[in-house]
Amino acid sequence: MAVVASAPGKVLITGGYLILERPNAGIVLSTNARFYAIVKPLYEQVKPDSWSWGWTDVKLTSPQLLRESMYKLSLKNLTLQAVSLSESRNPFVEYAVQYAVAAAYAIFDKNKKDALHKLLLQGLDITILGCNDFYSYRNQIEARGLPLTPEALAALPPFASITFNADESNGGNCKPEVAKTGLGSSAAMTTAVVAALLHYLGVVNLSSSIDQQHDGDLDMVHMIAQSAHCIAQGKIGSGFDVSSAVYGSQRYVRFSPEVLSSAQVAVKETPLQEVITGILKGKWDHERAMFSLPPLMTLLLGEPGTGGSSTPSMVGAVKKWQKSDPQKSQETWKKLSESNSALETQLNMLSKLAEEHWNAYKQVIESCSKLKSEKVLLNLFSYTSQEIHIYEYNCLVIFGQCALCLFYFLFCSIASFQHLIFPAS
Repeated sequence: MAVVASAPGKVLITGGYLILERPNAGIVLSTNARFYAIVKPLYEQVKPDSWSWGWTDVKLTSPQLLRESMYKLSLKNLTLQAVSLSESRNPFVEYAVQYAVAAAYAIFDKNKKDALHKLLLQGLDITILGCNDFYSYRNQIEARGLPLTPEALAALPPFASITFNADESNGGNCKPEVAKTGLGSSAAMTTAVVAALLHYLGVVNLSSSIDQQHDGDLDMVHMIAQSAHCIAQGKIGSGFDVSSAVYGSQRYVRFSPEVLSSAQVAVKETPLQEVITGILKGKWDHERAMFSLPPLMTLLLGEPGTGGSSTPSMVGAVKKWQKSDPQKSQETWKKLSESNSALETQLNMLSKLAEEHWNAYKQVIESCSKLKSEKVLLNLFSYTSQEIHIYEYNCLVIFGQCALCLFYFLFCSIASFQHLIFPAS
C-alpha cells in the first residue's frame, strides 16, 4: 500500500530575521504550492531468511531532478549508508527517513516493533515531487520564446524538470544548486517525507479529515520534521517554515533552541532511538496562533529571476552585521519589531471590519482591486455619504484609516529592512 503525504510552502510576511530570537513573533502564510512524498514497499514480499538481516534497502527517487539513489538502512543503529548516488546527496530526506523510523522504534512496544521490523524488511521506496512554484523556470520559458507571465508558467507540465544554477553562480552569491523561489522547499519536503513515513509505519494516522485529526499526530510530525530539518541544515533555525508546513498559516514564536541542542551534540555519539526519545520528551515551548489574511485579499508573489539564495549564509551575514554595529542593529531591530506588531494589528483590524461590516468592506476592496497601486490610497478617501449608504459611512472611514496605516507600516518595514541589508556607506 502506498502512502501519499503533502506539505505546503511558506511566506514570512513579518518577522524576517527577528523571528530567530524569542519572544519576537512572525506571521507566516502557507502557500498553495505543496511538496509531495510517496512511500511504498520496495519489495512485495519478505524473504524467509530476511529476519536475520541487519539491513534493509531504501530507494529515493526525485523525477524532477532525474535522480535515483539507493541506501542501506541499519535496523540496529538506524543509520543510512549510500550504495549508489546519481548525484549529490539529499540530507533532508536522509535525516527524515532516519528520524521517522527511529520515532517508530522509540514509541512502539515489543509486538509493534516486530511488525515494524517485518514491514521495514520489505524496503522503503520513496518518491518526492515539488510543485513548479518552488522552482525557477525562467530559463525554460525564455528558451521557448514565451513571455515571462503567469500564463506561460502555468503552461508547463506539473512537476516539470528543475533548472540548476550555473556553476559559476555558486561562489560569492552562495546560491543553492537548484534555482529556487524561496517558498521553503526543504522544510516542505522534509515535512512531507516525515508525515508519509510516520503514517506508513503506523506511528500516526493522517488519513482522516483535518477536523478529525488528533493534535498529537500533527505534533509528532512537527517534532520529528523540525529535528530532521535542523540536523540536515547543520543549525537550529527558528522553525517557522516547518511549523507552517505542518499546521498552516499562523502567528509564530520560535521554540527554545535547547530542546534540540542536546540532540545536535549527541547525534554522533548517542543511539538515535535515545536521541528521538529525548526530543519527544523535550519542552517544546513554541507558540502558534491561527492567522489568515483579511477576506478577499490574496498574496501574489513574483520571481526576481536570481535563482535563489542560501538561507544559512544570509542569516550569517546579518549576524555578522549585528556584531559589527550592536547599537545600530538594536535600533533597527526595535523599529522593525514595532512595525511588525503594528502591521499585525492592522491586518487583524481589517478582518474584524470585514466580519462586522461585510458589505462596506467588500465594496471598498472591489473598488481598490480595479485601481493601480498608486491610486489605491487616494481612492480610499474618495467615498462620500452620497455615494454609499449612511449606515456604512463610519465603517468605511475607519477602514480607510486602517488601510492607510497598513500601507504606511508596510512602507516602514520595507524601508527599515532595506537599511538593514544595505546600510548607508
